[in-house]
Amino acid sequence: MIGEEIRAELYTLRDEKYRDFQRKLIPTVRPETVIGVRTPALRAYAKELLKRPDIGEFLSALPHESFDENQLHAFLLSEIKDFDRCAAGVERFLPFVDNWATCDQLSPKVFGKHHAELLPLVKAWIASGETYTVRFGIGMLMAHFLDADFDPRYPEWVAALRSEEYYVNMMRAWYFATALAKQYGAVLPYLEQRRLDLWTHNKTIQKAVESFRIADEQKAYLRTLRIK
Repeated sequence: MIGEEIRAELYTLRDEKYRDFQRKLIPTVRPETVIGVRTPALRAYAKELLKRPDIGEFLSALPHESFDENQLHAFLLSEIKDFDRCAAGVERFLPFVDNWATCDQLSPKVFGKHHAELLPLVKAWIASGETYTVRFGIGMLMAHFLDADFDPRYPEWVAALRSEEYYVNMMRAWYFATALAKQYGAVLPYLEQRRLDLWTHNKTIQKAVESFRIADEQKAYLRTLRIK
């Protein structure tokens, strides 16, 4: 079966020092499930596997046994060129995403060409209440809807969220810091009016001040908005 074949190949690709390092970065993942395959190797393997007619068997075999299989799954989905097939695969996979790394590595290229179809999915993901589905939704809103397709309604979706989850709030801060770099005038009032919770507010400012994409005079003003 393809799943067993893939798992065996992942073990041949593992780097034990990298595995030990990686385990420290993903505390929500059981350490014994981390094989330790480096990202470039996983990406290259994913491109090979996409050529196989039986790859759908692996994509349907959820949940996977290892973190690395989930990473591979994310890279496979990211390369699918048909929007409907890709979106359906993402919807099936998201309930099994249990860490920030797999969540953030899942970035389908085809989404960039289908913003109209993507937007309602993004809104539903953000409203889902599931930590990594929410994080993924915010990430897609940040990746695809802060430029030409920006609408002032979209930051409202992120601002309205209230969560105790670190990985949700960190993505919210990342979203608003990126939005300040791209849509400064539209997003600044969220900080001036203190419309975010305290932690996300201050983390947004921290990340924005660290950004190379925000002007020095803007950074100076943002520093005055910190809440002590």
